[in-house]
Amino acid sequence: MPTDERIRILLIEDEEFDVRRVRNTLKPFEHQIEISEVVSNGDTALELLVQHNELFDVVIMDLQLAGGTMGEALIRAIKRIAPSHQIIVITKMTVNITDFDFASRLLQAGAFWYCTKYPSDIEEYIYQPTDFILSIFNAYQRKRLEYEKMRSEKKLLRNVEAMLSHTKILGISEQIQKVRAQIKQLAVTDATVLISGPSGTGKELVAINIHYESKRKLENFVTINCGSIPDELIESELFGYEKGAFTGANVTKRGLFEQANHGTIFLDEVAELPLSAQVKLLRVMQDGEIEKIGRTGEKIKVDVRILAATNKVLQQEVAANRFREDLFYRLHVVPLHTPPLKERPEDILVLWEHFIRIMSIEMIKQTPITEEDTFNVLKGYEWPGNVRELKNVVQRLLLLDENIITPKIMREILSPPSSSHISAGSDAVILLNENDTPLLRDMENIFRKKYFTFIRKHSTSDADAARRLGLAPPNYHRMCKELGLKS
Repeated sequence: MPTDERIRILLIEDEEFDVRRVRNTLKPFEHQIEISEVVSNGDTALELLVQHNELFDVVIMDLQLAGGTMGEALIRAIKRIAPSHQIIVITKMTVNITDFDFASRLLQAGAFWYCTKYPSDIEEYIYQPTDFILSIFNAYQRKRLEYEKMRSEKKLLRNVEAMLSHTKILGISEQIQKVRAQIKQLAVTDATVLISGPSGTGKELVAINIHYESKRKLENFVTINCGSIPDELIESELFGYEKGAFTGANVTKRGLFEQANHGTIFLDEVAELPLSAQVKLLRVMQDGEIEKIGRTGEKIKVDVRILAATNKVLQQEVAANRFREDLFYRLHVVPLHTPPLKERPEDILVLWEHFIRIMSIEMIKQTPITEEDTFNVLKGYEWPGNVRELKNVVQRLLLLDENIITPKIMREILSPPSSSHISAGSDAVILLNENDTPLLRDMENIFRKKYFTFIRKHSTSDADAARRLGLAPPNYHRMCKELGLKS
């Protein structure tokens, strides 16, 4: 395939006679193909590629050289140094065109194409010159495709590294070190993992780390909160539906399992799945197939790793006939527990310093000074909302614009409600009296609504707001809807 760019050749050939024949064969195409360098020794070629592999596109090499690295060993060494470079082998060996074993060995070593140099009556050109030229053009196109693929993968890997740096499991306690070790072990497997622990302990964070440290890290990580979707919609969300399956199904919808194919799906609050959806989920886990609503043909095969999380004790849900026992055992292949914050007080200060530093930057606030005695207040608190509550407390304090966080301020923030009404509009947190104590969830929603509004006001777009909040865009939009910020 002709190209407007010049194809740069590294020729590895130890006989001047054959170098001349290669040059003669390429001469009609010298405006498109140039021999940038000729070396006679495999070791010299490898040294050149180590220092300047970007100067070449295609390697043409003799299979048998007088010395140094040669043959299939040289092919493998070149591909280790420059994986996207394509190698064309020329040999004076008499090779039968049906010698599949010889061809197979060259291709397995990493060669792109091979040809014999000449029968005895051809002295000026490479044998089969048309095939030889075409193979160079084809090799160059393949090199470009592989190079772009490598660049894309490197970019994706950098994104994965950035994701992991923003989703670190923070802490120095023995419990958190154990969680991190389990993540490393589980990342190299495809085992189903059931993550348990109280609300706010970072179960989704654990799932994210398992996925992005696994071999599936370049594929989709799809999250669904099973408790946030109405029962009548959960099956269509998970498995999709065909056009015309029901009134209003104007287009075919891909379910989340299809979107997660070859990747990972995270079923948060899995205990909230209705029994009808539990049956279908069990079937997917058993057979690796999904059945779209309204589909009459073959089932759709999917390759999806399942991570699930719950803050409930599933054995108790099974005993109460709210959760299928067979599904429980399918999910409970590897259990992983995220400990509550009160059981690891040594992590509180680590998390506090991290959140106050990061959120000060995101909220464009000066980082306040936390007095030493304030840390004793933090460590003495029970943290019923765990890490999520700690993060919310940091946000709340930054909105107060205090330069110094004293024990008194911290006690006021953490103390039981004491005032007579709630206002979501003021900068200060106004609490209730002891006879009218709201649920923590209600208080969190009031603050969350205010904070989401603040972040969106100071962001350039919804995507920017989601990034600053540390949320995936779908989760950001879902939470905005739950807070009544979006229709």
